Amino acid sequence: MRALGRHLLAEFSGCDAGLLSDLHHVTTAMLAAVEASGATVITHNFHHFSPLGVSGAVIIAESHLAIHTWPEYRFAAVDFFTCVARVEPRKALAVLKEALKAEDLELLEYQRGPLRKLELCHL
Repeated sequence: MRALGRHLLAEFSGCDAGLLSDLHHVTTAMLAAVEASGATVITHNFHHFSPLGVSGAVIIAESHLAIHTWPEYRFAAVDFFTCVARVEPRKALAVLKEALKAEDLELLEYQRGPLRKLELCHL
């Protein structure tokens, strides 16, 4: 059996701090990223924190794309979950890397579902 979905966790560092705190820019970049991936937008919601930072998500027919930014650290955390093989999350992440002017992107990809057991730590 195959996994139920793919979950990519991305960390963007060395980003343009001004862009990370720009609600319109982050929203536009996230929607462009979804389009590049081939996913279908259902809805989206983003929030600007005072004095800086943006968090938000795009709900897609195939699951979601979410972001949390820390302009003071020039850092953004992004996750992209999809349960459809035709969607290409790496294309979305490439769009975001360029849009945020990130110097670096670290990426983890997980296969999700009860068909694969993840053990990150034991308590």
